[in-house]
Parts: sequence; structure tokens; C-alpha cells
Amino acid sequence: MTQITRRLAGVLLGASVLAGFASLPARAEDPIKIGVSGPFTGGSSAMGVSMRDGARIAAAEINAKGGVLGRQIELIERDDEAKNEVGAQVAQELINKEEVVATLGFINTGVALAAQRFYQEAEIPVFNNVATGTIITNQFVQPDYDNNYVFRNSAYDVLQASMMVDEAIARGYQKIAVLADSSNYGQLGREDIEKYLAAKSLAPVAVEKFNVKDVDMTAQLLKAQQAGADVILAYGIGPELGQIANGMAKLGWKVPMITSWPSSMQSFIDIAGANGNGVIMPQTFIEDATLPKRKAFLDSYYKAYSVQKIPTPVAGAQSYDSVYLLAAAIEQAGSTEGPAIREALENLDAKVEGVVTTYEKPFSATDHNAITRNMVVFGRVQDGKIVYDKDEDAKNAGVVRLKDPSSNPDMGQ
Repeated sequence: MTQITRRLAGVLLGASVLAGFASLPARAEDPIKIGVSGPFTGGSSAMGVSMRDGARIAAAEINAKGGVLGRQIELIERDDEAKNEVGAQVAQELINKEEVVATLGFINTGVALAAQRFYQEAEIPVFNNVATGTIITNQFVQPDYDNNYVFRNSAYDVLQASMMVDEAIARGYQKIAVLADSSNYGQLGREDIEKYLAAKSLAPVAVEKFNVKDVDMTAQLLKAQQAGADVILAYGIGPELGQIANGMAKLGWKVPMITSWPSSMQSFIDIAGANGNGVIMPQTFIEDATLPKRKAFLDSYYKAYSVQKIPTPVAGAQSYDSVYLLAAAIEQAGSTEGPAIREALENLDAKVEGVVTTYEKPFSATDHNAITRNMVVFGRVQDGKIVYDKDEDAKNAGVVRLKDPSSNPDMGQ
């Protein structure tokens, strides 16, 4: 064999070895990569950062106990800036470059709808922790798709809408005004409220729209006041909901205000101040240390981030639980392959203790929403804090609420 021939043989052998390494499955010590996508900067960042930090705490706890399948969890974090096009780019990067086995995230309904199609095509589970648009888990359902890779662990809009309407009616209000922001989130929520009102043979006396970043709601509120509204149902996020509360105070108009969950955000509390007192909203989680798991989570969060309050408690808690649900599914599947994780999520054998609830069979092949109505309570803004609105909810805060499909006001989902 000539020197040139030997060199060529060596090159070919080296290429063959490298190709062999490239085709090897992940080693036991390789981390399990899970994406975390949300707005970590900008107006929605309080929700995004709380979601990200809740995931970090759960991953650290799981890793400290040995990880999953003998491997550590590695969170791959990306800022989607609450922009649809950025969210879509992030999804492609996490799938193609980072090769994540699943992704947690999405604060904004529009970003979720723009980005999660890439996970569906790649057959990789994507777990919505905060976005609540009813359509999110219905985007890829049968008969058009064999399997749905979109899951959620937040109180979706049709559930919140029904609770808001039922609460208004239970308190004796009949002249309902609906105010909603112009985003996908706000308008889909408004649509769910109007549908549920119609199912109750009611119609709103006023329906008004405002834009994200609006600071003056006088025109919308005057129309609601002139229509004789005795209660406001508002769908939006913290800053704008705060401006509604301030606008009512400016007009000297005192009627109850029931909102979607984001009036629990710190931005609402900061902007509305005393004008926010008494506003109520559906909540999956309120910062109390009733259960040992909940206390441990809060203690870990406060210590890790040197705070006395989670900026958006619901986002942090739901994200924390989602990491545990994903870890349980991967462990049950014995695999990090997308189809195996999806099937395990739909058929979880073990109960998963979270801080929102203890999850028992949270998903099925036809229902990818973990949260049902019996898991949701009403919170109330009171002097800068979110407290339980009802005594019975406060008394039962330590009661484990398992999933009860019969309590789900589905309205055809």
C-alpha cells in the first residue's frame, strides 16, 4: 500500500467513524433539552419572566433529585418579544438548531398560533403555560390531523368567560358592559363572553374595544355608563386593565369590575393603585403557603430572585407545574421522542403534585387542557395584593382539586 493509499484509507476511516458518531443515539449523560419561549423584555415581560423563573425552579429541583431517565434537564431560553414573527423564528431555532424534545411557553395567544405549527409539523410537544385563547389547543385537531402536539396548563378563555358571566349574574347584575383590547387575546375573549351571554339569553348593553398601550379609556367608559351598565367585564392585560380602573375613578363612576386573569399582574396593581381595590378575576393560583409544596415553591422563588412577590403568580405556578408534567411524561415514556412523550402525556399513570393542583389524568387524546373549572377560584385585589375573594375558597385552599371533566364548561371545544 502506497503512502497516498494509506492516507486515503485513513481519511475514509475517519469519515466513517465520524458518521457513526453522528448517528449514535443521545448518551445517558447528555442533557434533555427543553425550550422556554416567552417575552422576557417589553410590556408582557412580567408574565414571561415569571413563567421562565417558575420553570427554572422546577428544573433545578428535578435535576437535584437525579433528573429524568438519569439525565439532567437543560432549559433553552429564548425571548419572543411578544411578537408573532419572532415567536415563529424562535420555534424554528429551538427545533432545528437546539433540537429540543419539547418547549414550554407562550404568553400571547397570537404568538402561540404563529409558532406552535412548527412543533406540530416536527411532532414535538409544545406546552402553553399562560396563553389562554380557546383556539390554541384546537388548532391541530382531528379529522385534519392524526395527533395533536399542543398542550396547555392555563385557564383557557371559554372557561374564564363563563366564570366571569356567571359571577356577574350570581351577584345580581344584568346590564353587562364588555370592554376588551384589540389583540387576538382580547377579541377572542370578548367573543367567548358574548357567546356565553347568548347561551344565557342575555346581551351586553355595550361592547367597547381599546388598544394595547392606551392610557385613556374615557370614551369607552362613557358609552358603557350611558348604556346603564351595572357591571364591567374586561378582557385585557395588566396595564390597560389598570387604566380602566383609573378611568372609572376619574369619572366618579363606581360599578363592579370583573376581569380576565391578568388583573393579578403587578402592572395592574402598580397602575391602578387604590382604584384597583375590589376588582376580581379568575385565578388558578394565589400566593399562599397552605400546602407544603406551595410553600416550598414560594420560598424557593422568593429566595432565588430576591423578591417578596411573584410579578405574575399564575404564570410562575403554571410553568412550574408544566415542567413536572413533562418530566413525568418523559419518565413514563422512557424516551425523549416526540410521539412517545405526547402519548404519555395523554395517558399519564402517576399523579403529579403541583402547586396549582395535584394532576390526575390531566390530558386525554381529545382534551389537551389540564385546567378545568373546579380548579379555578376568584381572586380579589386588596391593598396591593391578590387575596381569595370568597371565604370558602380560602378555607379550601389546601384541598387537592383533581381534574373533573364534568365541571368543564366546554361549549363545544
